Amino acid sequence: MASFDPTWFGYGALLVLLAASLVVRVDHVRIGLAVAALLALPVAIMGWSGGGYTLLIIAILLVNLGLIARLWLSNAKVSFTAEEQELRDRHFERLGAASARMLIDQGHWISARRGEMLIRENEAAPCLFYMAEGTATIRRDGADVGALAGGALIGEATVLDGAHATGTVVLTSNARLWFIPAAGLRAYLAEHPDVAGALHEGFARALRGKLASANTRLAEMPPLS
Repeated sequence: MASFDPTWFGYGALLVLLAASLVVRVDHVRIGLAVAALLALPVAIMGWSGGGYTLLIIAILLVNLGLIARLWLSNAKVSFTAEEQELRDRHFERLGAASARMLIDQGHWISARRGEMLIRENEAAPCLFYMAEGTATIRRDGADVGALAGGALIGEATVLDGAHATGTVVLTSNARLWFIPAAGLRAYLAEHPDVAGALHEGFARALRGKLASANTRLAEMPPLS
């Protein structure tokens, strides 16, 4: 039987550390460091000939620790208003504080009046909207088919691909909105693919919530005679 060679664990630890150096999120870096530490444990116990490799692993480990410290410090300096924090908690919770801060800063907060049209049926959504306060109705072919309340995203189904909206969204009360123009959002996400991935997940969750709400309303409707 071939004798155990801890060198392979050292190579594994080296590869994991290299991969961890390429990620941005702190939790992913921590996972990489934990896995690398486990792989390196047999090396420390059994011994690994070749001080150069050991020094290389130590150097990469220090780089990753520095990255964690830098990301932690950048996130620690970030602050949010109450309405910004609610937006982050509802839809951007998978983003780190610094990434969420940068994304929110790409948009604008406004107060809108009842009756304003946010999205028009059969046209591309001009913006992604977040309705912090207020209510809105969704109309299709002139008929009300749904309702939206505070906390809802509006336009997430089509804003990223520029497809035409399947309904018109009109405010039914005064509202407080955060919005980001569609073109600006697409350009920003093209430059920040890590943010794009997290945002896609948030959009999918918001759409599932709307679908569940629509199904509930349909179930509560009286049967057609």
